[in-house]
Amino acid sequence: MKILILVFLVGICRVTTVTHSLKYFYVASSQVPNFPEVVVVGMVDDVQIIHYDSNTRTAVPKQDWMKKVIDDDPEYFKRSSNIFMGQEQTFKDNIERLKQRFNKCGGVHIYQVMYGCEWDDEMNEVKGYRQYGYDGEDFISLDLNTETWIAPKQQAFITKQKWDNNKARTAYLKDYHTRICPKWLKKYVNYGRRSLMRKDLPSVSLLQKTPSSPVTCHATGFYPDRVDLFWRKDGEELHEDVDKGEILPNHDETFQMSVDLKILSIPAEDWKKYDCVFQLSGVKDDIITKLNKSLIRTNEVNRLSRTIRIFVAAQVVVLAVITVVGFIVYEKIRIRRPPSPVENREVQEEMLPKA
Repeated sequence: MKILILVFLVGICRVTTVTHSLKYFYVASSQVPNFPEVVVVGMVDDVQIIHYDSNTRTAVPKQDWMKKVIDDDPEYFKRSSNIFMGQEQTFKDNIERLKQRFNKCGGVHIYQVMYGCEWDDEMNEVKGYRQYGYDGEDFISLDLNTETWIAPKQQAFITKQKWDNNKARTAYLKDYHTRICPKWLKKYVNYGRRSLMRKDLPSVSLLQKTPSSPVTCHATGFYPDRVDLFWRKDGEELHEDVDKGEILPNHDETFQMSVDLKILSIPAEDWKKYDCVFQLSGVKDDIITKLNKSLIRTNEVNRLSRTIRIFVAAQVVVLAVITVVGFIVYEKIRIRRPPSPVENREVQEEMLPKA
């Protein structure tokens, strides 16, 4: 798997197992405008927990529950800042070396490191990994089983020889990835258990503006944002005639997402072959919504309802006008005709002096 700078900027792919993970991403860059030369991001279960960059030179917590670390280790963030700061020059030197090896000295260059561990809390199994990349391509990685380095590119062979000969460093890295890293991971999971274990399922709706518009599968109210939402046909995920939207935040700390399906070329008899699938990381069962006209909420219905309401309101107005006009005409007629004997007597009695 290639290590890309965007991996921690746009999110991590969905993980369907109950395995917990601790990952660190280091990115050193050269001639990237408006971007720090060195950025470090730490993540637990794909949730960012710590951030550092060469502009601020300060490691900061990205989750409130990470501040609990200070209770057990008051110097944690200061020590982390010093570690990251001390590696800045090493990263810059590595970029300069790799520029020479790849014979590309000008332009933008990116040096990346990804390392961490995974822990299955049910089986109590741990697994570590460490990979290096350059300009978006794999450069070298550590095989913890053989305690040797794998170099997929010729330019990395010199580094492989050097690091294979450093047995003490390799032994330390194996100990870190199989013992130290899982120890910290378990501690982080304990700190943020309430947040990390939170799973909110969404409400899923099918929406459509007009009969010829795409059908939108809209999921809202889910948490966390490690999800996938897609259309499929006959159980196979669709990539054509599909437009997937971004994950957006709601006001209540949950998220929403939508994916459109173009239906103009789909025969009515084939609709039953399509469905929308929502998948949430750590949740076994998917939410499946069939493509069914009876389930689609459309503006056409809303327009009909509005038309009916307008018609009824118009009828009420007309009736009111008729009533008012009728009353006015009646009054004019009543005033013009002479009073009846009964009416005349009542008026006269009102005019008599009281006893």
